[in-house]
Amino acid sequence: MQTPLNPFKQALEQGRAQIGLWVALASPYSTELIAGVGYDWLLLDGEHAPNDVRSTLTQLQAVASAQQAFGDGRSHPVVRVPLGTGEAGTAIIKQFLDIGAQTLLVPMFDTAEQAAQVAAAARYAPTGVRGMGSALARASRWQAHPQYVHEANDRVCVLVQAETVEAMKNLDAIAATPGVDGVFIGPADLSASMGHPGNAAHPEVQKVIEDGIARILKAGKAPGILATSEPQARKWLAAGARFVAVGADTMLLDSGARALLAKYKDGAGAAGPSSY
Repeated sequence: MQTPLNPFKQALEQGRAQIGLWVALASPYSTELIAGVGYDWLLLDGEHAPNDVRSTLTQLQAVASAQQAFGDGRSHPVVRVPLGTGEAGTAIIKQFLDIGAQTLLVPMFDTAEQAAQVAAAARYAPTGVRGMGSALARASRWQAHPQYVHEANDRVCVLVQAETVEAMKNLDAIAATPGVDGVFIGPADLSASMGHPGNAAHPEVQKVIEDGIARILKAGKAPGILATSEPQARKWLAAGARFVAVGADTMLLDSGARALLAKYKDGAGAAGPSSY
C-alpha cells in the first residue's frame, strides 16, 4: 500500500492556485462540516487558536471523514505549528507529522538558517533529522504503508512564514532554501513590524507584499497569504499567490450571527472583525 500522495503539494508544484479557509474554532465537529464545503485547503491553527497535538488529531480525523464522505479529495489539511526552530520546534514538528499531517505552516521566520532547520525537522535522515517512530504513528497507518519511511520525505510540504521586516530582507534566501515548498507572507505581523499595526492595507505594506510574492515566484516556490476581503484576495491571486486563505471560520460565525440578529433587532450587527 503506497503512502498517500500530497495533492496540495502537487497543485503548488503545477502552479494551480489553491483557495483556503482558516480554521480556528478548534472543534472537530465544525471542522468536519467545513471540510465538506469544497475549499482546497484548511488551515488548522496551532499558533493562535487553542489547539494542541490531540485536538489537531481529532480535526485531521474529521477532515478525513469528510473526504471519505464526498469521495473527491476535498479540503487538504494544512497544520500550523506553534513554533518551528530549536529542539522544541523539531519535537513538535515530529509529533504533528506522526499524527498524519502532510503539510505544515510554520510561523515567524527571519533567516534561511531557520528555514533550513524546519525543512530538516520535517524529513527523515539522511535528508533531515525527523525521529524514526512510524510503528507508533497514524501517518504510516501503523505501518500499513510499509514504505512510509522511504516515501514520507517526498510527500511532506513545508511552508514557512515571512512576516517581519528582517524576513523580507532575507526573503530571497528563505525562499531558495532546499526543502521549503512555499513561503506565506503574514500581512498582520508584517504591517506591525513595518510600523503600521492593524493596517495591512497601508500602501507601504502592500508594496512590500507585492514585491515579496514576485521574489518567491522567482525562486521557484509557491507564495501564500491570508486575505479576508475579496478585493485583496483577488489582487494577490492576480499577482501570483498560489495558496490564498480567503476567510476564517471565526469570522464566518461572527458575521453570520450578526447578520441574522440584525434582521430582528435594530442596530445589531454593526460591529465585527476588521479584514485585510
